[in-house]
Amino acid sequence: MRFNFFSRKAAPTVNHEGAPAFTLTPAVELYAAVATAALSDQFYEKADTRLARLRELVAKNEPRFVAQLAVYARERLNLRSVPLVLCVELARLHRGDSLVSRLVARVVQRPDEITELLAFYAQANTRSGTKILNRLSKQLQKGLALSFNRFDGYQLAKYDRDGAVRLRDALFLVHPNAKDEAQQALFDQLVRGELPTPYTWETELSAVGQGTYASDADRQTAVRQTWETLIGSGKLGYMALLRNLRNIMEANISAATMEQVCDTLADRFAVARSKQLPFRFLAAYREVKALQSGHVAGVLAALETAIAHSAVNLRGFGHDTRVVLACDVSGSMQQPISARSKVLLYDVGLVLSMLLQSRCQNVITGMFGNIWKRISLPRGPVLRNVDELYQREGEVGYATNGHLVVEELLLRREVVDKVMIFTDCQLWNSTGDGGVFGRIWADYRRTVAPNARLYLFDLAGHGTAPLEVRPETGVALIAGWSDKVFDVLSALDNGGSALTEIEKIDL
Repeated sequence: MRFNFFSRKAAPTVNHEGAPAFTLTPAVELYAAVATAALSDQFYEKADTRLARLRELVAKNEPRFVAQLAVYARERLNLRSVPLVLCVELARLHRGDSLVSRLVARVVQRPDEITELLAFYAQANTRSGTKILNRLSKQLQKGLALSFNRFDGYQLAKYDRDGAVRLRDALFLVHPNAKDEAQQALFDQLVRGELPTPYTWETELSAVGQGTYASDADRQTAVRQTWETLIGSGKLGYMALLRNLRNIMEANISAATMEQVCDTLADRFAVARSKQLPFRFLAAYREVKALQSGHVAGVLAALETAIAHSAVNLRGFGHDTRVVLACDVSGSMQQPISARSKVLLYDVGLVLSMLLQSRCQNVITGMFGNIWKRISLPRGPVLRNVDELYQREGEVGYATNGHLVVEELLLRREVVDKVMIFTDCQLWNSTGDGGVFGRIWADYRRTVAPNARLYLFDLAGHGTAPLEVRPETGVALIAGWSDKVFDVLSALDNGGSALTEIEKIDL
């Protein structure tokens, strides 16, 4: 299957700052919007606006590509909500085969994704309550029924939560055929609300918290012992361990248990299985760094090892490849990636750039805002380098003068092979000197480095680029917060496009 990934001439437009920009093809724009979708309000775009744009873009793309992108987002980028949006929209537009049902059965990997999909279906079709039954897509219904058949009693009980749509409601809506008598018994228990309460680390800690104790000291002892039991038994998953490091350390667990925590965090097989987004390690690093525990140094070292493992398959560049890594730390980048996160967009850019820096032999790193500033950092400690850059972001100001990165290379007549900019792509020139990024880049390639490539790592997906994204211009766009952006980088270096990895998805 082939797509016209890039038009012969991208239409000129302006970005959210009113600066010159270029449109993307529908496929690339949808990819960028999906790869960066938190579906919460952003600096330039409200959640409802992003959602409406996603729906419009689905209608502009080939159904098979939309399905491949949904699978890519769920299985490679580990996103949950936005693949469900793509499923619902595709069901509204596509008929005549089993594409949607197969897609839904593949994308829905947890029981609560059944109810989330149905809740979005109701919202997208302005329905509520029992009205969701009206004209429920048969392909959605079939796909959800197949999903129900995959889940056991533990999974159904764990994710049977309050919400606009409950699992019981979903069961009535999609009418899955039980695969055997045992599963039919589970469905009956779900309908009656009689599924046994599942054992999870959350329920274990909740039970301890609700207990009656003679003193606060006794309560603290019970909490500490519970954490030690959970960690010792291996029942605490990697993500739960990562997100609860502060709680665990504040519970004053034993030194032996703390050593086990560090060993688990640094275990390369555990890291690989966990499929954590790289910025999750940064969030944990910052939480731990603020503590006063004597175990802080050991945990920080374990987190450095963990993020290094996460990049073990990242193909870097040797001494012969000269690389520039430039991070946008402008005001619009100082926006949380979601309403529930402390991680900012520029944190994501810093992490991705330092992961790449750890694999490069000949590299210039720096930040830009009002000015562009080179900052020399040791190769290796990813999280410590991110923290160093984070502490220094005020040194460059908060505008978005990304063109200065290339302008300096041009003025110095400095030859590099790859310029990589981590940004929300809403670049504009605040200096008043009239410099246009596209013209500066063209001058640099024409007079200094004819084979240079510029990679825009789009961390926001607003739908435009500050330069024309075409092979002829030497400009490529890569979107997302996952380490999978480096797979795209590899595809580009091998003559592919930003969509090559998506096109490989087998449906």
